[in-house]
Amino acid sequence: MLLPSPLVPVQRLPGHKPLCVRKVGIMRDLRFFTGRANPQLARGICQYLDIELGCIDVSDFSDGEIFVQIRENIRGKDVFLLQPTCHPVNQHLMELLIMTDACRRASAARITAVMPYFGYGRQDRKDKPRVPITAKLVADLITAAGVNRVLALDLHAGQLQAYFNIPVDHLFAAPVLTDYFQRQSYQSLSVISPDAGGVERAGAFAKRLDVSLGIIDKRRDREKKNVAKVMHIVGDVAGRDVLVVDDMVDTAGTLVEATTALRRAGARRVYAGATHAVLSGPAMQRLAASDLEQLVVTDTIPLSAKAQAWERIQVLSVAPLLGEAIKRIHCEESVSSLFD
Repeated sequence: MLLPSPLVPVQRLPGHKPLCVRKVGIMRDLRFFTGRANPQLARGICQYLDIELGCIDVSDFSDGEIFVQIRENIRGKDVFLLQPTCHPVNQHLMELLIMTDACRRASAARITAVMPYFGYGRQDRKDKPRVPITAKLVADLITAAGVNRVLALDLHAGQLQAYFNIPVDHLFAAPVLTDYFQRQSYQSLSVISPDAGGVERAGAFAKRLDVSLGIIDKRRDREKKNVAKVMHIVGDVAGRDVLVVDDMVDTAGTLVEATTALRRAGARRVYAGATHAVLSGPAMQRLAASDLEQLVVTDTIPLSAKAQAWERIQVLSVAPLLGEAIKRIHCEESVSSLFD
């Protein structure tokens, strides 16, 4: 598939400078390419940066092997490759590795993997005997392929950065999501973390929105994948609107369980905000049958046709956020100051 470079309108982040011009002695042109995982997001980033989407041929041989050819000169260039490793995870991961190898062999000066969604991020420790730590394996594969830097968004756990032996710029979608929620009308809003591991994330939302914070005590079945049960709700939700905040919605089992428990505890309306809309397996059937008022997600992962047709989902673009981070990396400016 030869990916063209049409542009779509994306709002520029307020108060940020245009793409800088670096000094002649250290000038390194920026080139931006995308695989097949999320070309729509790539076009939004290009629109923000006011650059052309790089020309790359990504296709499949008849036996399923992936073919990649860079269709322009990138010798000595600062190359950014956009590729969330979402469904089909293994194909998109392999595509990223092959694109990286093509760029390395074409003498790119630096290769940055822009991974809005990092697949395999949940397999980050040995929680039972004789299982792999796949997040570390994937980090090693990406590094071995020739990636010099990773730009990620809302990793499942912040410590995943330590799995890489190369620099990792870890962004957060909280400013994008909270900006949306601040413009809505709620009645005595409370932010709820769906488990203990997400308290820090939910706390950041609660602080930005200046509302109370609660936690759901969730117990996960160690023998079954994607199965969790709500045990207790810590915090006052009776008569209040509730916002459940998480990094991703996968099969939606946790979210639907939480919604049911919150409603039983007297919550007036239940909303949810998440960065990554994985929405696999029975997710859409569960959400459609639930009492969830609205699900707000970002476009790190392209939605299926069924998800797009669901009237209670709202998608926000992270293209300006990623575009600003890419600009700052290219210009050797601070990325962390984006969240000051």
